[in-house]
Formats: sequence, structure tokens, C-alpha cells
Amino acid sequence: MNIYNGPSAEDIVAIKANFALNDEQRAIIDHVDRVAREILHPLQEKMDAEEWWPEDLFKKMGELGLLGITAPVELGGSGQDEFTQALVSEILSKWNPAVGLSHGAHDNLCLNNLLRNGSQDQIDNYVPGLCNGTLVGALGLTEPGAGSDALGSMATTAVRDGDDYVLNGTKIYITNGPIADIVLVYAKTDKSKGAKGISAFIVETATLGFKVAQKLDKMGFRGSPTGELVFEDCRVPASNMIGLENTGVSVVMSGLDLERAMVASMCVGMSERALELALEYSQLREQFGKPISQFQMMQSKLAEIYVDVESARAMSYRALAACAGLPKGAGGRGEIHKLTAAACLYAAEAFNRSVTAACHIHGGSGYMQDTEINRLFRANKLLEIGAGTSEVRKIIIAEELLRG
Repeated sequence: MNIYNGPSAEDIVAIKANFALNDEQRAIIDHVDRVAREILHPLQEKMDAEEWWPEDLFKKMGELGLLGITAPVELGGSGQDEFTQALVSEILSKWNPAVGLSHGAHDNLCLNNLLRNGSQDQIDNYVPGLCNGTLVGALGLTEPGAGSDALGSMATTAVRDGDDYVLNGTKIYITNGPIADIVLVYAKTDKSKGAKGISAFIVETATLGFKVAQKLDKMGFRGSPTGELVFEDCRVPASNMIGLENTGVSVVMSGLDLERAMVASMCVGMSERALELALEYSQLREQFGKPISQFQMMQSKLAEIYVDVESARAMSYRALAACAGLPKGAGGRGEIHKLTAAACLYAAEAFNRSVTAACHIHGGSGYMQDTEINRLFRANKLLEIGAGTSEVRKIIIAEELLRG
């Protein structure tokens, strides 16, 4: 029988050490907060109303030092760890959720995966552009018939033909897809091996045979470009394969744990903003001759939101601390797999509770689509679906607990 004993004393010491930011990290966080509040926050309303992404925003983010957080300084990055990168994502998501989502797809799903798994030539070729924003990155995994079973049900194929691989298939719900310059794409190179017959490729979107079939209109995170990508006899140089043939699963799994920890961090930032908006509105809105913040029912809601925010933050930071410095090839199993799934599950559900309560505090104004709290409310559902649904996260936790 397996007994759960929780983190060891050594684990707790390491967690506490990782939560303490050094002076350089604090300077980065202060800079990102100021830039996000002053430059990105005012873009929210237009981005949401029009599903609009400013054409040069990635280049602007590159100039402002918001990209390439984990990339080496010599390649144009900040040379920081994944913990710092997640804090950046948290702040961006707080002030502009659409930018936070696109930043995560670019800086984590594409750039981090490339740094962890790419060859030196691939890194040298693409990372500088991803850091300065002249290249926009995306990840192509999900397909119309392959969501939670993304690997087993994958239908996109890649067939070797001389010095190239020829890709055919469709990817859907791809964040940054309509504006990406490179997409890290997964395709079946050996159908007989099922999920173990998948390979990863860097696909330049200027390649003949690649096209954006449609830009998708979303409920939340509007402005962050999401699309359906089609590959029709799309020729990709064999040198653009990441790792060896049929080893794509290890590339996927190496990034999944960090992705879930990053999603948890996004939830924290957005929950914190929901609390700020609820607190501000409750002190301005008067009923029965006094601010509604003076009513105990409102105070109860505010207190509950605060508890959810700080609980999610603690769990998110613990998962991020475990992800920082994760060796190549690690992840996708064991304690880290369980922990990141738990952090993602809890933070997403905490955000759902927080933003729902905050929306209630706003009353009728919270139901109006052009309000910030409404934008947060519409965004929350994706975070219980993306990076594995809440149900999948529970399965992972239970499987790892029972495995011992």
C-alpha cells in the first residue's frame, strides 16, 4: 500500500529558497509590472472588442525585454530561470490576459521547448529572433480529432522524402497560429508505433504547403490570435527535426509540466486582478446609503477571493520552484507530473471561484461585455481546458498517487 507523506524537510527548505527573489529578479518584475500596466493594459478593450492583435506588438515586447526570459544573454535573452519567466507571465496576464496567453505560447511553448530540445544550430538560428520579437513562435499539437488524446489520436503525418519530410494534416486552436513565423509541430512519422511514432519539427510558416485556414473567434482571451493551421504536402528540411525521429513524445512531455505550472501562474495574476477590481468597486458602489463593502456578505466574498488567490499562489510557486532547472529528459512522470497537474487544477478552479465572486460583486455592470471584470470572467474557462482539462489533471494526480 502506498502512503502519501508530503514534501520532505529538504523539499521545504528548497521551496522557501526558490520563493525568495534576488535583486535582479525584483528589478525584472518591477519593470514588467510598470510596462504591462502602462502600455499593455490600455490595449485590452480594443483587443477584446475587435479580436485585434497590434501588428508590431511582439517586436515592441522584444524591445522592452519581455521576451526570451530563459534564453542565454548572448542570444538576446535575459538568462533567467523558469520561475522568473512564470512571474513575468503572471504579471502580463494580470494586466492584459490576451498578451499573457500569446506570450506563454511564444516564450514557453515554442522558445523553451526549442532551448531544451533543439540542436545548437537550431537554437542559434531561431532563438535570437524569438528574443527580439522579429520572429513569433507557436506550438502545433492539438487537432480537430485529437484533444485530450493529442498523441494517440494524432492524424498529422510526416513522411521522409530525400532531405525533407513532407507534412500533411491539420492543427486547431493554435495560439499565435495566424501570426506565427515558426511553429513547433508534432506529426506521426511511424503510424504503427502510435504515440511512440511521433516526431517534432520546426516549421517556418513561409514554407510552401503551409496555410492558416482560419482565424478563430473566441469567447475569452480575445485579441490573442488563435487559428486553424493546415499542412498540404508541406516540405520541411530534415535538419528541422527536433531530436531524433519518433522521439517527439519526450519533447512533448518535457514541456507539459512547465506548461501546467505556467498556466497556474497565469491564473494567479488574473485572480489577483479580479480581487483588485472587486475591492475597488465594492468601495465605490453605494446601496442603502453606504458602500457595499460595508455589508458582511460582500466582506465574506472579498475574504474568500483573497484566500483563493494566495492559496493558488503558494501552490503555483511550489510547482514552479520544482520546475526550475528540471534536467533535460525529466518531467512527464513522477512527483513533478503530479505536482504541476495539481497546481494547474487548483489555480484554475480558484480563479473560476474568484472571478465569479468578483463578477457578482459588480452586479449588473459585471454582466456588461465591455467591463474588465467581464473580460476576466470570459477568459477563465479556457484555463480549465487548456494544457489538459481539469478532468485529465485529476487523472494524472490519481495515477501518480497510486503508482507511488
